[in-house]
Amino acid sequence: MTDKRDYYEVLGLGRTATADELKRAYRKQARQFHPDVNPEPGAEERFKEVTEAYEVLSDPDRRAAYDRFGHAAAGAGAGGDPFGFGGSPFGDLFESFFGGAATNTGRRRNAPQRGADLQVSVDLTFEEAVFGAEKDVEVGRLETCEACQGTKMRDGQTPPRCSTCGGSGEVRRVQQTILGQFMSAAPCSTCQGEGVIVSDPCPICRGRGRTSQVRTITVSIPPGIDENATLRLSGQGEGGAQGVTPGNLYVKVRVAPHPLFTRQNKTIQFQVGINVAQAALGDEIEVATLDGPAALKVSAGTQSGQQFRLRGKGVPDLRGGDRGDQIVTVQVMTPRELSDEQRELFELLAESLGSEITQQSAHRSFFDKVKDALGV
Repeated sequence: MTDKRDYYEVLGLGRTATADELKRAYRKQARQFHPDVNPEPGAEERFKEVTEAYEVLSDPDRRAAYDRFGHAAAGAGAGGDPFGFGGSPFGDLFESFFGGAATNTGRRRNAPQRGADLQVSVDLTFEEAVFGAEKDVEVGRLETCEACQGTKMRDGQTPPRCSTCGGSGEVRRVQQTILGQFMSAAPCSTCQGEGVIVSDPCPICRGRGRTSQVRTITVSIPPGIDENATLRLSGQGEGGAQGVTPGNLYVKVRVAPHPLFTRQNKTIQFQVGINVAQAALGDEIEVATLDGPAALKVSAGTQSGQQFRLRGKGVPDLRGGDRGDQIVTVQVMTPRELSDEQRELFELLAESLGSEITQQSAHRSFFDKVKDALGV
């Protein structure tokens, strides 16, 4: 039994959903979980799950087969097996009794497959992740042989069709059973299921149709990308056999930490230290941002841990929205060493403030008393 979720459940619909409802549900979830815009763990798997569900349910024949047999028949439909058993448990039953699964007589085993997907990683600085960049990555992959154009034959000749299977890649036989006639199929032993005979192999790829290459590919990093996000480059994976569609290249992003800044989604976090006098009296200070130094007005009576917001100094929105903010957390620094003059001044301040401890219920902080003593 399969452990896949019900396709209707995946799309959040009931079994009576219309074609338009299916399309709207798929578009909504595809935008939500597309790996190019959603870096969250598991988003790519959810995207694949949603796409698979829509591909089956949007096809009337495949949907009818799914409604009848569930996941076991999700692959059946127009052009599927003539008995309706190709994707169901009955296929295994027929294979056990007759030595081969009930198959579609029109399907070719030797149909070329799409190229394999590849994955590489790219390292970014904190600034590159925020503002975007162009990065080169090296990719080792199989590509269609330029000498034979994927035919596997010298000078790109067309390989002759296998005389044993007639080019289908299968050898079929009809068996008479108590239930009637049934057809079984097995890969052709003469051409190994290829359907053709490579009689004069290409000397460059040695009859494989593909060669190993190392390519340098430039990846455009969009502004606002975050750690562990994955970019998809369509058609940059391995070349498919016989020149069919190549696979995709997935680029996983790794971002180096910054010595001053940290990031949470679109928000940049930054800490700055000020002295007791600046906290008590207020001041205008200069703080670092990713765009360069910026002025920040610290209000009088600022407490340690108090935060200030610099709007528009954060991370750009990956989807093209407004840029985030920078949050500046102020830490009031108590001096560890004092000069004679500084000690004298602090002693005068201490004398004017007194030694009485003000309870929290009085709603008066230390800096309130400082301002009172100084007449601020």
